[in-house]
Amino acid sequence: MGLSFFDESAAGVSTLDHGIHASAGKSPPGIKGALDDEFIGLLPTENFRLRKGKCASLDGEANYFQNELIAVPKDGMEVSGFSRGVGRKTDVANWAATSRSKPLALPSLVWIGSPSILLDAYVMPGGRFLTSDGSELNVKLVPPLATNRSYFNRVTAEYFEGRRVRMRGTVETVDGRLLFVARTIWPTDFNFDIHSLTSEPLRGWGELTELMRQPIGQKTGVDSRVLWERHPCQKRDWQRKPVLAIVLNGAQGDNTKSLGGHIAVVTGRLGDKGDWSDWAVNNFYDLDSVSEKGIIPAIVPMDNYLMDLNSGQQYYRPSYMLVAVLGDQRTAVGFQGGVQRVFNQFYRHDFQYHHATANCAGISVDILDSLGWHIPQRGPSGTWKAIAAYAYVAMREGSLASGRKMFNYMNEEQTRLLPAVAFEAAALDLLRIVGSTVAPRRVLSGYENQLRNDVEAIFLVRIPQIPSGRAQGSAPAFSFDEFRSRVAEDHAK
Repeated sequence: MGLSFFDESAAGVSTLDHGIHASAGKSPPGIKGALDDEFIGLLPTENFRLRKGKCASLDGEANYFQNELIAVPKDGMEVSGFSRGVGRKTDVANWAATSRSKPLALPSLVWIGSPSILLDAYVMPGGRFLTSDGSELNVKLVPPLATNRSYFNRVTAEYFEGRRVRMRGTVETVDGRLLFVARTIWPTDFNFDIHSLTSEPLRGWGELTELMRQPIGQKTGVDSRVLWERHPCQKRDWQRKPVLAIVLNGAQGDNTKSLGGHIAVVTGRLGDKGDWSDWAVNNFYDLDSVSEKGIIPAIVPMDNYLMDLNSGQQYYRPSYMLVAVLGDQRTAVGFQGGVQRVFNQFYRHDFQYHHATANCAGISVDILDSLGWHIPQRGPSGTWKAIAAYAYVAMREGSLASGRKMFNYMNEEQTRLLPAVAFEAAALDLLRIVGSTVAPRRVLSGYENQLRNDVEAIFLVRIPQIPSGRAQGSAPAFSFDEFRSRVAEDHAK
């Protein structure tokens, strides 16, 4: 008989520690190395090797991953570079002009986190885990970070109960028994059931915002809807097709600093069974501040990005994703090759993360713009309003720096400032480019023409927040005025 699902003496933190019927000398079925027959986005993992950050001989990047497991290119592999002394937009544009037919080089590193993957486990009542052959498996959760104010709890356990999951973690031997220490838990019912996805175009441009404002119920799987198909009457042949996607994370329910949400651009291939856990998320965060959730800006697999028990976005807020299924991988390769160069500059502090002028939205939109996808701008919140806000905040807080910060926010282009605006603008423009509605009022660039010719389908995904000790999150703010209206008057809160 195994231990109880929760060790109540440990402040309610789950131990998920149960009896196992596999010997310590033999790994349970379904467990493999993190780089065994896997993909990182568009790239097979056979060209990578695992290293701890502190052991990797990299030019600066590894300093941010001292105690973390990363995947780095094997010796002799072509690795993305960058041009010294050149701004990131110019570097990407120059690279793209000469690299359109070249294979995708490898990134300098990918944040993997865990050395092992458990492919198929079934979560029984009470938190017992069964492997693919029906044997019980000892599973324990990685501990919460000291700065992580809430964590996996009893409602989380109930959410996973009765589901099949894929987990990243570490295999250990304790008292002669095998133990899988789980860091990431990914429900396999998140997979897209490609052939049964509902096809329902937007009834109007405002409906996209409405869909993101609607609460996402806690249910099995994710909520997906096809917005456009090139051949709507044909059988969907999307397996192993490349994708270019944009993921938008909502507002946290207990942190008003997060009301703007977060955004990242994603590349990968649809799995044979609709799996997308191995897509590569290009995640920009501030390098110079320590995240209470343990987030490090990096290229990271989707299951880590969304479902890591400490840093996973889904434990803090709902998310939304726009997926473009491609007939040719060139547009996805173009973005991934460009963003890998930008990461090389970012890790060397050739530019710094800035919440107004170079945040996750601004950096991502800049890369797309450099490649040739010119997402229509919405303009700043208002220059005169920015000037008035500068004076008001400076006087109220007795700080010219605070006034200047407010001015920068309100005077910045909204698609570069607000993740929700960037997401909405990109989604609507892509639908125009492929001909779903009225064509864009501009001459399309070479990259935009590739999108027009290569996109086979566009679908929207709404991903529920995983229940835990966290407050329920919501949609992100779609304007600076909305952001300000939702922030507590007492900034200490």
